[in-house]
Amino acid sequence: FPFSYAVSRKIEPFYKGGRVQVNRDGKFMFCPCGIKLNIIDIETGAVLHSLEQDDQEDITSFILSPDDEILVTGSRALLLKQWNWRENKCVRTWKAVHVAPIASMAFDSTSTLLATGGCDSTIKIWDMIKQYCTHNLKGSSGVVHLVEFHPDISRLQLFSSSMDYKIRIWDLNSSKCVAVLSGHFSAVTSLAFAADRNTLISSGRDKICMVWNLKTGETKRTIPVYESVEAAVLLPEKGEFSQLGVKNQGLHFLTAGSKGILKIWEVATAACVFTQAAPFEPVESKEEASERSLTHCMLVPERNEVVTVSVEHNIVLYDAQTLQLRKQFAGYNDEVLDVKFLGPADSHIVVATNSPQLKVFELATSHCQILYGHTETILALDVFRKGLMFVSCAKDKSLRVWRMNKDGQVICVAQGLGHAHGVGAVSCSRLKESFVVTSSQDCTIKIWNIPESLTSKAKAPLISSPETLHAQVTERGHNKDINSVAVSPNDKLIATGSQDRLAKLWSCSDCSLLGVFTGHKRGIWCVQFSPVDQILATSSADGTLKLWGLQDFSCLKTFEGHDASVLKIIFVSRGTQLLSSGSDGLLKLWTIKTNECVKTLDGHEDKIWGLHSNKQDDMVVTASSDSCITLWKDVTEIEQEEAQAKQEEQIMKEQELSNLLHEKRYLKALGLAISLDRPHTVLMVVKAILKEIDGRKHLEENILRLRKDQKEALLTFLVTWNTNSRNCHEAQAVIETLLKHETPDCLLQYSGIKTAVESLLPYTERHFQRLSRLLQASMFIDFMWQNMRLADASQQEDVTL
Repeated sequence: FPFSYAVSRKIEPFYKGGRVQVNRDGKFMFCPCGIKLNIIDIETGAVLHSLEQDDQEDITSFILSPDDEILVTGSRALLLKQWNWRENKCVRTWKAVHVAPIASMAFDSTSTLLATGGCDSTIKIWDMIKQYCTHNLKGSSGVVHLVEFHPDISRLQLFSSSMDYKIRIWDLNSSKCVAVLSGHFSAVTSLAFAADRNTLISSGRDKICMVWNLKTGETKRTIPVYESVEAAVLLPEKGEFSQLGVKNQGLHFLTAGSKGILKIWEVATAACVFTQAAPFEPVESKEEASERSLTHCMLVPERNEVVTVSVEHNIVLYDAQTLQLRKQFAGYNDEVLDVKFLGPADSHIVVATNSPQLKVFELATSHCQILYGHTETILALDVFRKGLMFVSCAKDKSLRVWRMNKDGQVICVAQGLGHAHGVGAVSCSRLKESFVVTSSQDCTIKIWNIPESLTSKAKAPLISSPETLHAQVTERGHNKDINSVAVSPNDKLIATGSQDRLAKLWSCSDCSLLGVFTGHKRGIWCVQFSPVDQILATSSADGTLKLWGLQDFSCLKTFEGHDASVLKIIFVSRGTQLLSSGSDGLLKLWTIKTNECVKTLDGHEDKIWGLHSNKQDDMVVTASSDSCITLWKDVTEIEQEEAQAKQEEQIMKEQELSNLLHEKRYLKALGLAISLDRPHTVLMVVKAILKEIDGRKHLEENILRLRKDQKEALLTFLVTWNTNSRNCHEAQAVIETLLKHETPDCLLQYSGIKTAVESLLPYTERHFQRLSRLLQASMFIDFMWQNMRLADASQQEDVTL
């Protein structure tokens, strides 16, 4: 049996908004996440480091220098911090001198000057080598949200833009604003300098891009882009971009904005020469779909990729020559409502977050596919046995069937309409990919047949639009919301669990009611068939799990132990154990035979809505409202092996210890007894040393040769010995040695010295008092004896006389 699971991986939010940066060699990506700045390995998606502000304030802005050496972050606490990011160390902290948080930062091309634009309308320039503020530029209005140095550093020019929509050019020799480029009617979002150093392209939220001649300060051209533009990026003139409609010489640039797709524009003709195909249905309405909007875009020459960031915190890497998607990261999942393993070898997971899009993560690379189709929040998922097809159901009253191709691409092959309310639960047939059962807030259950042409056996269809499914059978099942539905392993029975505290068993062929399970005191959250026995498991808001017999509908067992609602249950270890998840973020593992909870796992901060095990029964995935997805590995065998190895090592050491004592090699024996953490054994060694001739001297020599950490351990042991009058002499002998040979300063460095002294004092005083009494008593005996001898002597004298 598994008695223990350990976290093997966590998929957590790593990006919560703001600008993202990729380092020079294209291996790492820097993503702000509240009070942290996460450094992501682009290949695996793993978080390499998490740089965290000590002041626990949000990071408002950050920048990595062009030479990759200096990383600077600015926080709401108005401090700037410089990091050695490879080693996760803060090297320097200084006051930003701004009176409001920093909104933007930029380095010059030599990585020596840093410009910071503040929410207080000022710009400061810092010499990063000499570490002082060189300029304080005033004159902007409102937040300075954009600062850029001219790439030709000999010009010493800084460009900035603030809330008055103008672009200011500052001469750093005179610290004056030498030109103002006005033409935009909304916020300027990016500046791009052409290779000739005299042409500038600016993009704005006023749906235009402007091309400026920097010699004259005039506009050469205004290009209407028809969407709010968040970034304009110039294509390198040397590159080969013919697949992106680039036919002629001359400047071309890429725009990213509110429509969520990339476009290529030719400066000379102001024409759009290429538009990227959208992965989602274009929105027909006049209002732009703000959730699709891109907020950031950049070219990473080293990877030959374009990186875009969306409002929904998705970060996408496209091939620079074709704009084909290469990799996608999901930076932030909202509440996670369900999760399942996917793929024939469980290589992926499919996740329903609090949104109409599904996310499919490839576990090895963290690549995330985003599946569009539903129009409202997806509530539940289930996967067919082979792992290539799965079903989702949502608040939009529909279900959708999805299919994964050999290369891991997922497409929607069918959708089912017919429920009157949101569809809250779904279960797939177990033997073949033949049908799906759904239940809804309209209190009905529906059975949907899946045509063979859609199954994973059939050839991959060249479907442009999903097929429509119709329910074969509809049955009103309960009087309240149906929270869960399950199909039996032989595909003949259906179980449902409802808010009305009842679970019911139905026949699959005609949806006729076979029986009712009554006994829970509150609504039922989950029902599950045993994979091996004719048993149904249910979990409820009353904090219990129950097992029911399918023959007579009687309750066989009740498991009590959760302090909160039990939201999900699954059978593990081939049906011999149950794993349950609660609304308090705890998982519990139960052994059915003994009725006991063998392990409680604390992995989440909030309700665990998703719980699923893989086909091999050695991994479990959980998903919670705290936005985290956790993968658990069965570590029972590993833990047992470790415990056994520990036990064997202990026995070997004990044998070695008795050999050392026999051979009178006391120093080694002391060291070994200390490493075994056995105070009594150490005491026996000390006693053995003191029994020798010149024992005190030997003890001193041996103690002085111990390491500092061993002496610290010895100090904690002797505190215990000193409490017993039988062992206090050994304790005092060791104390004497330490006090004699260690300086007070040195003793003060010992860990736990304060508590040791506090514990030693009263007992030592008591021993001392006992010795004093003993001494008095012995003196009295001596005195008596002397007196008796004197009396005896005088009697003898009388006799002789």
